[in-house]
Amino acid sequence: MRPLDETETTVVFEKLYKFVGNNLKNIVENPSNEGPDAEAGRYCFRLQKNRVYYVSESLVKRATNISRKNLVSLGTCIGKYTHAGSFHLNIMSLNLLAANAKHKVWLKPTAEMSFLYGNHVLKGGLGRITDSIVPGDGVVVFSMSDVPLGFGIAAKSTQDCRKLDPNGIVVLHQADIGEYLRDEDEL
Repeated sequence: MRPLDETETTVVFEKLYKFVGNNLKNIVENPSNEGPDAEAGRYCFRLQKNRVYYVSESLVKRATNISRKNLVSLGTCIGKYTHAGSFHLNIMSLNLLAANAKHKVWLKPTAEMSFLYGNHVLKGGLGRITDSIVPGDGVVVFSMSDVPLGFGIAAKSTQDCRKLDPNGIVVLHQADIGEYLRDEDEL
């Protein structure tokens, strides 16, 4: 497990910034109360086998006793690098994104199952939407009871959603909590 280099850090932060905006500062400076130390530490990003982990520094220090070959996971896996070098967020980053989300969408109860099966969010299933969303923004999808369900990319702006037909796509699906069951072996 090693720290991210300059280009890797830039790619990860750009992807996170798409979803959390200026709240990226809260993620980076989040104090950690894990470990035996009396004073709070910090969280950091580490790379292990093309996967990026969000982990407390005290846990990283304690993990140095484990060889890289035997280390399976440490902290929260927020995404992975593909063979082409692009970075993809995975569903395990949802708690981090939901707590710091800049743009949010709430689904009606009738549309939740469709989204959890991997389908895009349609205008007919939209309960609420935050203002000032533009196409291409990262959006966190919630149920009407504020339970985070997943995330995706906005296909339409907030103003365009108001005059869209009920079968129009509002959010392009990227990840949802149903992946814990569908992709159990890969996570």
